[in-house]
Amino acid sequence: MSTIKFQLISDLHLETPKASPTYEDFEIQPQCKYLALLGDIGNIEDPRLFTFLEDQLRQFEIVFYLLGNHEPFRMTMPQTKTVVRDFQQRADKLHFAPGSLPGRFVFLDQTRFDLTDSTTALGCTLFSEISSEQRQSVSIFCADFLEIEDWIIDFHNAAHQSDLSWLNSQVEEISRTEPHRKIVVFTHHSPTMLEAANNPRHLEDAKEVRSAFVTNLSNQACWKSENCDFVDPKMKRRIVTNQKGYRRSELDTFDVLKVVTV
Repeated sequence: MSTIKFQLISDLHLETPKASPTYEDFEIQPQCKYLALLGDIGNIEDPRLFTFLEDQLRQFEIVFYLLGNHEPFRMTMPQTKTVVRDFQQRADKLHFAPGSLPGRFVFLDQTRFDLTDSTTALGCTLFSEISSEQRQSVSIFCADFLEIEDWIIDFHNAAHQSDLSWLNSQVEEISRTEPHRKIVVFTHHSPTMLEAANNPRHLEDAKEVRSAFVTNLSNQACWKSENCDFVDPKMKRRIVTNQKGYRRSELDTFDVLKVVTV
């Protein structure tokens, strides 16, 4: 079975610093054909984000993109998804027009994308499940519920259930009907409490907000399947992360050249 390589990046936060966003300054040097941008890349309201994405489409054959929890700031979630889908439609037209953007843009919003006859990518934000014990602290300390319009914890948890149900059903169906397929799962929020796969700050949880970022899915079908590789920014089962973070607290493990082979 042939291998496939992805250049994997998340949490660029190009909207920062607020006084001088870095959309026009951050550069990605291609290391393979496929780029996976796994959330918190920038704010959808800022057109400079889409200029940045167009630049990547000139460098990569496919750019996979999914929403984090910062993309929708100062917008509603439906508005955010509409803007990204509109961009995808424009990018598709340019992709198939002679002499235009060579790359293809794939918005991962409960999306299946078959890369080959034997490898499938599944992608969604995979919102976390905020626990009843942490509802109050999350509502106080997490900016999402102030910055995203018309967004409350109940909607967040409903989005978790929707993403998880979709992911489980996809993995179960592929494993049953196409058992030869390898499945790569792209998400923004973390599906595990394993220390190696999470920001230590989230696991320490001094502010009691961990459940806004991390959910233990070890008992779920999407985790148990032997076909799956989880590729998640935040074992035949493998978990890979590559978060940059804010400039003031950039993770020393971040590598803009990081490539994952599946």
